[in-house]
Amino acid sequence: MIRSSTQYKIVALIVAIGLPFLLAPPAFAASGDVTQVEDFIRNVIKVIAGLAGLVATGFFVVGGFGYITSSGNPEHLDRSKRTLLWSGIGLAIVIAAFVISNIVTTIATNAFGS
Repeated sequence: MIRSSTQYKIVALIVAIGLPFLLAPPAFAASGDVTQVEDFIRNVIKVIAGLAGLVATGFFVVGGFGYITSSGNPEHLDRSKRTLLWSGIGLAIVIAAFVISNIVTTIATNAFGS
């Protein structure tokens, strides 16, 4: 019985996919070091908070520039005031999130040890 080329391709595909699972050595988990994970999470939070602070500072500059250059235009003045207000609210949220994450990390470290 002559096999078609598609059957050979299917068998070759199954062997190519399955062979690494049969020949690969088992991978065991490394011993967990909680302090490395904790440091990584703290660094990520610091970077995100820093970037959010830079964005808020940029919006403060844009809002302040718009406020100064509004020259009595009520629409432009109102838009600049809203930009300043929302950038202040955003900055307050970022600072609060940073403080809360540090508090939670400290409480968890004290409760579970490091």
